Formats: sequence, C-alpha cells, structure tokens
Amino acid sequence: MKLAGLKSVDNAHEESIWACTWVPPTQARPSLLLTGSLDETVKLWSSDELKLERTNTGHCLGVVSVAAHPSGIIAASASLDCFVRVFDVDTNATIASLEAPPSEVWQMQFHPEGHTLAVAGGGSASVKLWDTASWKLIATLSIPRPEVPKPSDKNSSKKFVLSVAWSPDGKRLACGSMDGTISVFDVTRAKFLHHLEGHFMPVRSLVYSPVDHRVLFSASDDAHVHMYDAEGKSLITAMSGHTSWVLSVAASPDGSAIATGSSDRTVRLWDLSMRAAVQTMSNHSDQVWGVAFRPQEGSTDRVGRLVSVSDDKSISLYDYS
Repeated sequence: MKLAGLKSVDNAHEESIWACTWVPPTQARPSLLLTGSLDETVKLWSSDELKLERTNTGHCLGVVSVAAHPSGIIAASASLDCFVRVFDVDTNATIASLEAPPSEVWQMQFHPEGHTLAVAGGGSASVKLWDTASWKLIATLSIPRPEVPKPSDKNSSKKFVLSVAWSPDGKRLACGSMDGTISVFDVTRAKFLHHLEGHFMPVRSLVYSPVDHRVLFSASDDAHVHMYDAEGKSLITAMSGHTSWVLSVAASPDGSAIATGSSDRTVRLWDLSMRAAVQTMSNHSDQVWGVAFRPQEGSTDRVGRLVSVSDDKSISLYDYS
C-alpha cells in the first residue's frame, strides 16, 4: 500500500479541526466525510471532491468528536458543551441531545450493528452506553480504581477517559485514559475484564483490527503506537517513528495497515507485516488530530481513501491501491 496526495482543502473550518469520520453510503447517496471543529460546527463533504455539502450548527462550544451510524442515516457530534447531538445526516434534523453529567464527553463510536452508542465520559472515569432506539442511557461502564492509590495523588481514583473502540464483533469495548492505561470490557455482561499496560501518557485514540477482533491499536502522547492482543492482555509490539504525541490511529479496511496523525504535523502509514512506518506525509502545517480510512464500498471499489484533519484548519485526502 502506498499513499498519494489527492486533494487538500485549506480553511475548511474557521478554527482547528479536531475530528473526522466517514458516513457510510445509503441507497440514495455515496459516502460522505464528516468533520468537527472548534468553530462549533460539523460539516459534511462529498467523498471524492471534498465539496462542502452542508454545515451543521447546534453546539455552543468546540466539537471534539464525530461518529457515524453504520446505516449511514444518522450521525453524532460531541462537544465541549457536554452534549452529544444526534442528527439525521441528510436533513440535519436533531434526533436527540444526550447529556451525561457530571462530566464532558470525548470520543464516541457506534456499535458495529448500530444499536448502541459508546461515549467516553472524560472526568467521570467511565464509558456511557446509549440505546439508539430510545436514546436512553442503558449502562455506565466504570473503570476500576487502582488497588493501591498513591497517598500523594488526590485524583488517583479517577481515570479521565479520552477514547473508545468497539471490537468488530461488538462483544468488547476498549477505552483509553489520560494516565496511559487501556481498559477492556465485556459489553454483554457490562463487566470490566482487564487493563492493557505499556503507555505512560494519555491514550487519545484506539481502533480494533477489522479482521481480527483480538488485535487493538493505540495512539499515545508518548509518541508510540502499540499493537495489543486485547484478549491475551499482551503487548504484541510497540512501534515508533513519530517525534511527538500520536493523536489518532485508523485501520485500513483490509487490516494490512494503519495510519496515524501526530502533533509532529505528519501522517504516517504503517505496514503491519513489517510493523514499521513505511511512508510519511507532510501535507499539514500543524497538529494532525484525525485520520480515517473510508470503508470499502462493494467489491468494485478498487481505490481506497484516507483523510486527515488538522489544527491548521485543512483537510487532506489521499488515495491508495
């Protein structure tokens, strides 16, 4: 796999772009790119041309995360205003406004089958699960307190939760915390299983391999990307190459590669057979907060797409084959 720069949009938002994801296609339209910004807006872009389709408002503070339902019909945006706004992708009609006091919300992701939305609960040290039929809170997965808190650490019982990821089979949920730990839950039983160790700084992004439900990738401020056996509680490999915080990680649809975005202003492509970075893209002039591979659209989709978003307010689109 090799990336080639396809298109960039400068000043795509008025402020830093902190989030991006692909909205799956429906029978009526192709896939769309969804971006969220500190300018309090969410924007929808055409998949190949990056032509602005519409701008959604509704938040009163910056948007830190966006998520798309697998049906492609609805999406969600999370803001520093402590609300998650769920909306119809094609009409922008608000479907639900979710609030999970007493904390702000960070990353979120829909269950692979779409019936649940998982939201990282920030300072609440938990992940909230919302039923997408009723939009009722159905579970709170609390991260266990440390067995031996440090006397000097008044906040040792709290694990500020930044990131979440569903396993491809939907049976496991992983969340990454400010202190570098990753917690794995059995969602069916709403039970904490174990921690994955290895990082010592915030884990801002997580993604499971789309082809192996045991394999989990993590991006951390310690400048490393980790590959775990999330069931066996073991670190498979630690990959280095970035020179600063790794802010985002995404897995290619075929599971052969991952991409990362970093505060070193680069996007890196990692070949998992080599377990090493094989390409560095320097399209951005500031921190890269989000990377996302476009899901494959049928067997005729020969060319893949990767997108990245940045503090420099730009979007970059790459192709690969």
